[in-house]
Amino acid sequence: MKPVIFGLAGEALHAEEQAFFRDSEPAGYILFRRNIADKAQLRALTDALRDLHGRDDLLIMIDQEGGRVARMRPPVWPEFPSAQRFDSLYEVAPSSAIAAAHANAQAIATTLRECGITVDALPLLDVRQEEASDIMGDRTFGAEPMRVAALGRAVLDGLRAGGVVGIVKHMPGHGRAAVDSHLELPIVTADEAMLETDLEPFRTLNQAPIGMTAHIIYTAWDAERPATLSPTVIDAIIRGRIGFDGLLMSDDLDMKALKGDIPSLAAGVVEAGCDLALNCWAKMDDMIGIANALPDISAVSRARLDRAMATIAEGLEEPEPLESLMARRDALLGVMA
Repeated sequence: MKPVIFGLAGEALHAEEQAFFRDSEPAGYILFRRNIADKAQLRALTDALRDLHGRDDLLIMIDQEGGRVARMRPPVWPEFPSAQRFDSLYEVAPSSAIAAAHANAQAIATTLRECGITVDALPLLDVRQEEASDIMGDRTFGAEPMRVAALGRAVLDGLRAGGVVGIVKHMPGHGRAAVDSHLELPIVTADEAMLETDLEPFRTLNQAPIGMTAHIIYTAWDAERPATLSPTVIDAIIRGRIGFDGLLMSDDLDMKALKGDIPSLAAGVVEAGCDLALNCWAKMDDMIGIANALPDISAVSRARLDRAMATIAEGLEEPEPLESLMARRDALLGVMA
């Protein structure tokens, strides 16, 4: 098995992909809107990936946050609210906000599990700062670390109750980035004392099964390399100060914050301490290069992967109808009206 997550080109596996994926055996896959038409097609695609590898617990992930980040959209699937809605409710009714976030996450998980998706890139534990780029904005649970952690825990628990694994992101914190890391490299110059605010939600939820790194330079820790490529940040801050021992993946290697060829970047993030490299765009030349550049997955990383995926069976509750979950969420959010 190679320590990488690959994207797919279209709505079904083509012959070249099938042969390559069978030979390279990536740790998992990520889906985008280009891979999605309807429920039957999406389930057939995820079943084909499981059949290809013979792994019922295959990591198949998606970004289904709600709000402006949603790969599965109406009219086939419901529209889910942004994180800011729960932040606003917390301001007046914290327990209601936590219950609403849990119900919403369980509803999201219900839609994903029906289609064979096992992992959602949610929740964001980034603590929002006033000077930051709007790329975070309404995707975050606010500017207060305890609130971010409380709502993040509700999301993790709700996803797990619905049979899906959550990912805490973006470690060690994207809330101060003044530019969008999809487009350029953010440099955060806050000192270590200030950065404690960013670490707090991740430290509180350091038992999360999966985490994702940020493509950001934090000058207080490593003035040369973004966290994704920094052994110092990964070992001393994410593994050390935060205390995270779950499966750690990079953010997408194709984002403009990172410079260099994709296979070298994949090797670099694994050498830096990420368990998995994330390559989203299904470019066959890049994927072949990555497979050639990467070693087989380490025993430690494979154990973390297996442990993360085992939480599906451990956490799955008796199914609750999607309509019931959304109705409970909407009733709680209605307090704001």
